[in-house]
Amino acid sequence: MAILKSPPKPPKNETLQIRIEEATKTKLERYAQFIEASESYVVSEALKLLFRKDNEFNVWLESQGNHGEGTHGSEASLFDATEESVRPNDGGRQAVDMPQKSRPQW
Repeated sequence: MAILKSPPKPPKNETLQIRIEEATKTKLERYAQFIEASESYVVSEALKLLFRKDNEFNVWLESQGNHGEGTHGSEASLFDATEESVRPNDGGRQAVDMPQKSRPQW
């Protein structure tokens, strides 16, 4: 028996072409630059977060059954590795504290 485990297989990637507003594209580029990641990574992680947090969508998805989409609840994400703590700020909105250096190394 091997002492070390084999590295996990990378997930299968698909290509997606979308149209977004120019301002959204600019913010996507800037956010990717901010976290030192690719634009594809930002979009992928943002969608994983959206799918995980939208309870109504998850109820609907469960009612549709699993038709080869994979398991929506078990996708690993950088957001899973960070503990979100929510605190009120001066504007009455909620702010999320994120670790300083939870950025991927590319």
